[in-house]
Amino acid sequence: MIEFFETYLPNAYSLGWGGDAGWWSAIKDTLYMTFWGFVIGGSLGLIAGLFLVLTGPRGVIENRPVFWVLDKLVSVFRAIPFIILVAVLSGVTKVFVGSTIGATAALVPLSAATFPFFARQVQVVFSEMDYGVIEASQASGATLWDIVKVYLSEGLPELVRISTVTLISIVGETAMAGAIGAGGLGNFAIFQGYTYSRTDVTIVATVLILLIIFIIQFAGDFLTHKISHR
Repeated sequence: MIEFFETYLPNAYSLGWGGDAGWWSAIKDTLYMTFWGFVIGGSLGLIAGLFLVLTGPRGVIENRPVFWVLDKLVSVFRAIPFIILVAVLSGVTKVFVGSTIGATAALVPLSAATFPFFARQVQVVFSEMDYGVIEASQASGATLWDIVKVYLSEGLPELVRISTVTLISIVGETAMAGAIGAGGLGNFAIFQGYTYSRTDVTIVATVLILLIIFIIQFAGDFLTHKISHR
């Protein structure tokens, strides 16, 4: 196996597995950006999506001004291409992180891109729920928090599904972030591979990214199936 890599993927092999410039470091950076980008952006998106439903038409705390502001905020951020968002938020990133380079710095634009994407999907999931369940909860004297728990419980399978889609989207965005200095497999594919015409490095980085996506998709489908049939 080692002879195969040395013979057919010499540049990828020369980068090595360990060390700060090895493949394992690139994989860890990609997983780090994906995980924390989802945790931060996904949490904000879940809250925003909930409030879009709660304050929207027929919402339990219907509030047109709040809904309008949230809706427009989500739409504006959703419309900005990720690569542009990185540039627009560079000043904010500098303030929060102290740098615009590296995996941690990439979390700011990644979270900002994930927030509207996830918020809109959460809004769709909760809007398509059987409203009779919510009305029944209200009739039984449920508090706002009780109703929120109903939304989360009833929508859990779909929330897992859209979380899977979001995680896959973030993996793609980490590759773009890597192309502008964030590190990770995207950095390997562009700078270590494409820039120096090392096609084997680009191919290996791409395969590893696809493998991560496959694992996320498999785990997401498995969890969705288990929750839907519990």
